[in-house]
Amino acid sequence: MNSCRLITRRGEWTSGLNTILSRVKPRTNCRRSSGAAPSLCRSQSTVSGEKPRRRAIDLARKVQQERTTPQAAEAAVSGKQRRVMELKRFSLQLQNVHPNVLAKHLHRSVLYQDKDVVVINKPFGVPVRDDSRVTSISSVLPVLSKMMDGMKVKSGSQMLPCLGLEKETTGVLLLARSEKAVEHILNLHRNNQVQRKYWVITVGVPVPSEGVIDIPIIEREVTGPQPHYKMALSPLFRMNDAGDGVTKLRAHRQAHPAVTEYRVLDSSNGCSLVELQPLTGVKHQMRVHMAFALACPILGDHKYSHWSKLAPQKLPEHVLGKLGLEQSKIRYLPLHLHARQLTLPGASQADIDVSCPLPKYFTQSLKRLYLKTRDEKDDK
Repeated sequence: MNSCRLITRRGEWTSGLNTILSRVKPRTNCRRSSGAAPSLCRSQSTVSGEKPRRRAIDLARKVQQERTTPQAAEAAVSGKQRRVMELKRFSLQLQNVHPNVLAKHLHRSVLYQDKDVVVINKPFGVPVRDDSRVTSISSVLPVLSKMMDGMKVKSGSQMLPCLGLEKETTGVLLLARSEKAVEHILNLHRNNQVQRKYWVITVGVPVPSEGVIDIPIIEREVTGPQPHYKMALSPLFRMNDAGDGVTKLRAHRQAHPAVTEYRVLDSSNGCSLVELQPLTGVKHQMRVHMAFALACPILGDHKYSHWSKLAPQKLPEHVLGKLGLEQSKIRYLPLHLHARQLTLPGASQADIDVSCPLPKYFTQSLKRLYLKTRDEKDDK
């Protein structure tokens, strides 16, 4: 009897408790202990399947985490990887920028100007003539001309490229302010009155240390798995069958006379800093003469370091070590060909003589290879 009464009373107590709980309204405010991770409050529980709202503090923490993550990743990058990343960023920095950005960069890099000509420091990887793939210097010259005139609305001045440089070449680039100035400069160039000197780093040491390369150049087709065209030597003489003299050949009709003066400024670690002065203007003349006439290709010349194939330049192990690179990443190494100095007669004044500073990647390679310029030697 007592047990039955106990069961009945327990049932009454349970049903009464359920009634009380059903009348209590759920609390919607949340409490979060200090130092604990942010949690969802009961009213935002995902039991119903709804996605919780993001709070400002959560977004702020996510942004902070994204900012610190790249720094932690960079700390783990090795020296060689960092070197490759620098070269890769450098080779792409101005090739796909907005025309106004390139024009501003060229405006800051003006080396000389007068009423007839303007000399600028051409960056690496930017073509002089119009190129549909990337922004060219010619395409931004109207904007550059306007900047140099103080952004005048009715500016009638113009700029025209003359004596252009290759896309991978850096240094002094001559611009004319009128068609008349262009014609005058071209006449000076045809009469060998325009002097241009280039600095290159070569893989190998030219022998003799200075001289003149006078070998015509012709464009030839390279057959094989990857057929392509390259400029090549077309000599007028070859060794005779006896091996004790030379025999004159008939000149090829399509060959172009090509003459390059060279002088070794310094050499170390199997590489050299060489000054070149082309006396003719054949396409890829200096690259072909250095690679095939002197067997000392220019550092970063991936086209003319091989004849029969298209592949990145192959460097000796000790050179790779000095440069802080691996052969598998050598394709990012830019061409070390820099237009160092330009001299031409002035129309009504003294001769124009402009020198251009070396780009950053060029000076880094000089330091790594322990090559010194003439100025550094004179300081000692």
